Amino acid sequence: MSTYKLVGLSGSLRRDSTNTRLLYEAARLFDAESFMLLNLNFPLYDGDREKMDGIPDVVRGAAANIAEADGILISTPEYNKGPSGVLKNALDWISRVKGKPFQGKPLAVMSASSGRAGGERSQLVLRTFMVPFRTRIVQGPEMYLADSSNQFDKDGRVTGELYIETLQQLMDNLRAEIAR
Repeated sequence: MSTYKLVGLSGSLRRDSTNTRLLYEAARLFDAESFMLLNLNFPLYDGDREKMDGIPDVVRGAAANIAEADGILISTPEYNKGPSGVLKNALDWISRVKGKPFQGKPLAVMSASSGRAGGERSQLVLRTFMVPFRTRIVQGPEMYLADSSNQFDKDGRVTGELYIETLQQLMDNLRAEIAR
């Protein structure tokens, strides 16, 4: 079996983010050779700042890691019926980096949220955000982790059988898309 390098983007900066935990669990189920969670603690995008100071090193580093990855994982919470500002800001900055690091990359999206829909709306909006990046989005199964703070055991593993099966199938489909 081939080994792959994955990178993850979490739409939450919280220390104990369930979206970040979901990314680590997805990478574990994928059995990636390596997984790197990208630091998305970027300054707010500002065209004037970009013109004066250029693109921040943290953004360039994230874009380089995306460009080098075989596959990408993105997980977002749902804030006011959409993805987090943290994630949108990161995508806005990364879009300014030359070389189109996302283009053609296999991408699996998922969401974890405290609500009963598990971030379904945020994931739908996220998929539209990714259109200009021209990624190869894995279409399913859709992974929505509802009541997310109660869905992990003490070791950070997803506990619900249906969630585990869904996440495993999504990772199997991502692997197939990478190998394509």
